[in-house]
Formats: sequence, structure tokens, C-alpha cells
Amino acid sequence: MTHQTGIHATPELKDFFTKARNGSVRLIKVVIEDEQLELGAYREPNRSWDRDYDPFVLPLLDEQQPCYILYRLDSLNAQGYEWLFISWSPDHSPVRLKMLYAATRATVKKEFGGGHIKDEMFGTLKEDICFSGYQKHLSACSGPAPLTAAEQELQQIKIDEVKTDISVESKHQTLQGISFPLQEEARKAILLLQQKKINYVQLKLDTENETVELVHTQPTEIVDLPKRVPKDSARYHFFLYKHSHEGDYLESFVFIYSMPGYKCSIKERMLYSSCKNRLLDEIELDYGVDIAKKIEIDNGDELTADFLYEEVHPKQHAYKQAFAKPKGPAGKRGQKRLIKGPGENGDDS
Repeated sequence: MTHQTGIHATPELKDFFTKARNGSVRLIKVVIEDEQLELGAYREPNRSWDRDYDPFVLPLLDEQQPCYILYRLDSLNAQGYEWLFISWSPDHSPVRLKMLYAATRATVKKEFGGGHIKDEMFGTLKEDICFSGYQKHLSACSGPAPLTAAEQELQQIKIDEVKTDISVESKHQTLQGISFPLQEEARKAILLLQQKKINYVQLKLDTENETVELVHTQPTEIVDLPKRVPKDSARYHFFLYKHSHEGDYLESFVFIYSMPGYKCSIKERMLYSSCKNRLLDEIELDYGVDIAKKIEIDNGDELTADFLYEEVHPKQHAYKQAFAKPKGPAGKRGQKRLIKGPGENGDDS
């Protein structure tokens, strides 16, 4: 999201970008300092781009500090030299920094000039960013797109369905739980929700990249909820439900899974259903969001104030006593009748 953080390049960095684009610079390292994009380091060309790559790039990667690297290739396009844009976000750097750099990535590209950028890479380990890692990246991009893990599982299910013999003993096979990682913008939004600085987060699945993306965090009241539910695609919604119950003011987190029935493809329905539980586990355990109620709907019109209240605070059903069989009359039920058979009174007939 461009300018989401409000961070911009300093005038000095903008001037350096202009100078570097003419080919006099091989590498530019950009860092965030005092809420501004600043020049961290630069290198001038020494040999060809591939021979300069590892000696120039790897020493500038700090194990604790994210950064951006703009690396000039030797190829040209209509606007001049082509550049590789690298986002470095090491695993050991603080989460706050990771989120800040992720949210500012689009700003760096815009300030430099997106038309000059030929390719992008993201890495958390030096093995991802080194020259051999870049070659693997190029090979993966040029080859035929492989099936994703989710697509492989879906394909296997279809194969199994064809091979399955239906009988009384048959068991229905379903897609196992799948875990798509949250993108940085989505992580930041969940943290803000947990801190109650925002009251609504909407997420969607990026099935191509196998990630969970942030859609938006618009301030939302109960009356706005029906409008937040798309009519033709699935979504995950997290809502901070502010209400009163039995005289107490409460703020409860509610998860809403909206799936508009058969307007979505089979693949989309299966993926959203399969990712849901893993996502909820992560948000509850890793982010400390205590979800009071999980709701599934197929139409946003269901989300009324009464509906939410009854879902979060279901009515306690009155105890229904089982039917009591009436007792019989007290004491014995009358005298026993003695019926004598023929001849018992002395009669021969």
C-alpha cells in the first residue's frame, strides 16, 4: 500500500536516485531512519553485474536490520538501465521493523521509478538473496508454473473421488487443514485489532501466492457490517463487538466467515474452509486475540444487532421437565378375583 506509513524519501535520496539511474551506480542500499527513507550505502560498478553481485550485496545485509537493495543490471529498457529490487527482512529482526519495511516497500519503488525495476526478490536468509538464490528465482519464474500445495491436494482429492467405491463402509475424504501465511499488512492489522486501535479487519486468500492478504480496516459499526460482505467472493472478517450485557459494557472479538454459496468456485470454497481453522489458531495463540464467537454466513443481511447479540450471548433455555407418568391409586388396586374352574364347587358337570 503506497504511503501507508507516511514515510517518504529525503530530498538527498531523491537526488541520488536521479544520479544513479544514469548508470554510474551499481547498488543502492535504502534504510528507514527517523521516519524517512535515507541512503544507507552505495557501490559503483567494478566488473559485470553478475561478478559484482555477491561481493556487493551480501556484506550489506544485516542479520538484525531490514533494508531495501536496488541493484543495477547491465540490461537496458526504454527508460534506461534495468534494476533488481530486493527486500531484505531477516528472521531475527523485530516484528515492528518487519511490518514497517513491508508497509513502505511500495513507496520505495514509486520514489525510485517502477519502470526501471525489472524484477523483485524478497528474502529472510542470505541464501535467498545471494547470486545462486537469484538464479533459482529466475529459473522458477521462467519455468512452467508448478501446482501449489493446495492445488496438489485438490487434484489428489479428485483422483481419489474417481477411484473410490461407494458403499456403506465408505468414508468421505476432505481436504486437510492448510496454512497460508499472513502477509505483513495483514499481520499489522491483526496487531492493531488486538490492541483495539481499530475495530474491523477483512482478510482474503491470495490463492496464487498462497498467502492471506489484508483487504481493508475501515471503521465499522454494526449497521455497516452487511455492506462489508461481498456477494460474489468469500472473506474472513474480524469485528470488535462493543455492547452491553446484563448491565456490563463488553468488547468482544467476533470472527465472521462469509461464503456466498455456489457463487464461488469449488476450489475457492474448499481453500477458504480448509485455511480457516489454522488461521484462527494462529490469530488466537500468536496474536492473543480472544475470539468470543465464530460465525459462518452466506449473506451479509444476516448480520443484524439482534443476530450478533444472540450469537454472542445465546439465550439459556428453560429447564424442560420430562413427562411424568401419573401415579396409580394408593394402596392395592382392589380385591383379587378368584375364578373357580368347573367341578371346584362339587359339580360333576
